[in-house]
Amino acid sequence: MTSKKSVGVKTFWYTDMLVIPKFVTIVTTINKDGTVNAGSYSLGTPYNVVQKNPQMLLGMRKTSHSCKNVIETKEFVINLPSGELMDEVLETAKSYPKGENELLHTNLTTVPSKKVKPPSIKECSQHIECRLDSLIELEAGMAFVVGNIVDIVVDEELIGLKRDERIRAINPPIYLGDERRKYFYFGTIGEMRMMELKQPSQIKKSRDLITMPWDEKALQLIAKLPISIIEMVLETIEDEAKKNGLTKITYEFYKSMEEQYAPKYVQERFD
Repeated sequence: MTSKKSVGVKTFWYTDMLVIPKFVTIVTTINKDGTVNAGSYSLGTPYNVVQKNPQMLLGMRKTSHSCKNVIETKEFVINLPSGELMDEVLETAKSYPKGENELLHTNLTTVPSKKVKPPSIKECSQHIECRLDSLIELEAGMAFVVGNIVDIVVDEELIGLKRDERIRAINPPIYLGDERRKYFYFGTIGEMRMMELKQPSQIKKSRDLITMPWDEKALQLIAKLPISIIEMVLETIEDEAKKNGLTKITYEFYKSMEEQYAPKYVQERFD
């Protein structure tokens, strides 16, 4: 039988002590003079995932050129590279002097972004254009940058591909940690499995979950949703209704919430 042992919480516990897969990015920014900066970052995640106010969260050193540029010019682009670009990604992680464009030391090129001033990296297939929302300052010179997503841009040939086809086409790298901040480990897609989420046979119906009156027509729409998200949708809609001073969920109010929070392609799945 495998035994468990405490190893304690030490510096770089999230990359050295534990193996926690993280996504790989190259963040592009500009300073007030318009000079481009590029830096690789993996300590981040989608933060606010609703369509109404989508946000990204990125951990940065406050002294980094990228963080200083974001604070100064309020904009940045999260470029998502393929596994084939890891040598270029690692080059952008090096400590070049302030005001020097790291991309000039790589084979990467830039293209104009759609809605922000920092450029996007042409060779990356996915881009998240952001404007600074807030800075969450932490200890030891660290901070989390919260960015409002103003646009999502992808290579045109990816549009329309099935999920598994898109994953293989992008071949996203996964950061697996490092040793002594010198040797860095990455992986790419090897085996990929699709697994179906099967719900328990005994599940409360949507009627049992509501806490305020609903139109019958609105309840019929809720019943079309996967049971795994019904509770979340019910809670969100009822919270918004109370904030708006409503005492009953109408079909019209439900549809207005659907338009705000659910993309068209998601709505079409359940119509």
